[in-house]
Amino acid sequence: MPTAVKMEVSPETIIRAVKGMKKSARQAFMEDLIAATSPEYLQSIRDARRDFKTGKVKSHGDVFGR
Repeated sequence: MPTAVKMEVSPETIIRAVKGMKKSARQAFMEDLIAATSPEYLQSIRDARRDFKTGKVKSHGDVFGR
């Protein structure tokens, strides 16, 4: 049976912990946080992937040259 431990953590503590992460870990954490709290963000990712698969987007090189 899973158990949960509840504890209060101040925003300042969270900010300090995030700032202490390596850049790649911090970026991954922020993306996960946004994804977990924003259905619109997740939908935009689905839309972008669909557009890419169907060829509705062009690469930077196609638009601006190499």
